[in-house]
Amino acid sequence: MSDKHRFDDTDFREVIPKEEKPGKAMLGADVDSAEESEAEDMDSTEELDSGGMDLREESDSEDMDSIEGSDLEDMDFLEEAESEGVDLIEFLGLRKGNGKDSPKASAAGTKGGGDASEESEYEDICYICHRPESKAGAMIKVASKICICSDCMQKTFDSMNHIGFPMGDMSSFGNMPNISMINLSDLQNMDALPRRQKLKKKKAKEEKKAAPKLDIKSIPAPHKIKASLDEYVVGQEYAKKVMAVAVYNHYKRVACDSQDGVEIEKSNMLMVGPTGSGKTYLVRTLAQLLDVPLAIADATSLTEAGYIGDDIESVVSKLLAAADNDVERAEHGIIFIDEIDKIAKKRNTNQRDVSGESVQQGMLKLLEGAEVEVPVGANSKNAMVPLATVNTRDILFICGGAFPDLEGIIKERLNKKSSLGFHADLKDKYDKEENIMHYVEVEDIRKYGMIPEFLGRLPIVFALDALSEDMLVRILTEPKNAIVKQYQKLLAMDEVKLEFEENALRAIARRAKEKDVGARALRAIIEEFMLDIMYEIPKDDNIGMVTITEAYIEKTGGPLIQMRG
Repeated sequence: MSDKHRFDDTDFREVIPKEEKPGKAMLGADVDSAEESEAEDMDSTEELDSGGMDLREESDSEDMDSIEGSDLEDMDFLEEAESEGVDLIEFLGLRKGNGKDSPKASAAGTKGGGDASEESEYEDICYICHRPESKAGAMIKVASKICICSDCMQKTFDSMNHIGFPMGDMSSFGNMPNISMINLSDLQNMDALPRRQKLKKKKAKEEKKAAPKLDIKSIPAPHKIKASLDEYVVGQEYAKKVMAVAVYNHYKRVACDSQDGVEIEKSNMLMVGPTGSGKTYLVRTLAQLLDVPLAIADATSLTEAGYIGDDIESVVSKLLAAADNDVERAEHGIIFIDEIDKIAKKRNTNQRDVSGESVQQGMLKLLEGAEVEVPVGANSKNAMVPLATVNTRDILFICGGAFPDLEGIIKERLNKKSSLGFHADLKDKYDKEENIMHYVEVEDIRKYGMIPEFLGRLPIVFALDALSEDMLVRILTEPKNAIVKQYQKLLAMDEVKLEFEENALRAIARRAKEKDVGARALRAIIEEFMLDIMYEIPKDDNIGMVTITEAYIEKTGGPLIQMRG
């Protein structure tokens, strides 16, 4: 084809409409037909080309003018907004555009599917500052599981304005605040965030006013509480009576209001008793009967803030975890701090006492009642987890400890009172007294190493009885989950009956009394003698009954075995 008959592809595309644009088959059509109509077509295309070029030039110039004008207007508006201090997040519609009308929120909601109702029970947590939605306000969903609060987003926009984002040199981008706090490896695990690190939403204030916090009629009377404790705990009559009355008054205090100006103080308790006397078991049984969240913490791991170990607020964090991260339910729970005697002031030390007196001073605000921020799902505030505010005003604190060597302090005080004059008592009068702890006074505990401010916040101080031989025999058989009943149930699964002679139980109690570790020794002794029986019985299906005798406990004989039939 000659040059004059050759046509430009661009002109051809402009002339033919988009719907009738020829494909490869049309371009490869008969050349003769194209040459015949080429003269007429060339004239028309030249006219259209000249007209089309003029139209395009005019439209392009108009479009450029309109774009430049709109850009200048937008830039002027942004400069005016920035000079007047307008919030860029509100200007961009991000602060409240995250709700029902937000496309991201709707997309996330439809994507969640069946988990939407479950996720609605928990608050959104800011990924940068780790504050919950109740504190930081409405959240901005950056991704399906990542939320950023408006303050952090505003700081990000402010830093972007100061930096200016030079396209050639990105070295100043590293100075942007809050970027270093984001761990990019965690972004992949946002979908698998454990529930224990999520915070439940608080109920609306209207619902709080409509429903009372605690129904006074649902609280059992002290005699009913003690009767329930009698089913599980043998002895300790005075301790059970004190705990029943203290718990009953505490929950009456929670349920009542202080509109008349009379405010009932907290009734925190301090239990003193030898090891194995049932301090922890009493509290655990009490919490099960009342159906309230219970946290059992150990004071030996608590240290002053900033040192290796658990923070003092970690005891409240354990209570929050026991209440399924429900702050309102946790604020009516019970915290039992065991081994409280381990945080006594250290004597004759030149080092800083980070796990002694300083821990007592840090616990003063918890016992009195204060709003503390505790980590959700962790023991340390340094962990990158959200923080929840818990008010400890209505939390019942029960502290317990064995207080070894406290008997010597009590005996010294008692002997001073009765060692002068003609009618003075002998110095060894209290040496054989098993329940010497019942003579304990606050002054004795203060001399042991507890500070007066700490003891002043524990108004109820009582001691538990030392376990006698008769009490150990009753512990073996009387409670609902007694040790003898547990082994009888184990052998009943093999269709074998287990019996204990009365003298055998006495022998077990005597051996446990010699170990001087309380009721904990009973399990160890029975495990020792039941080992061979539990091993041999599954071998023979003809065994129908086993009787534990005193001779077997004294290792002078064996158990009585009866065959079936």
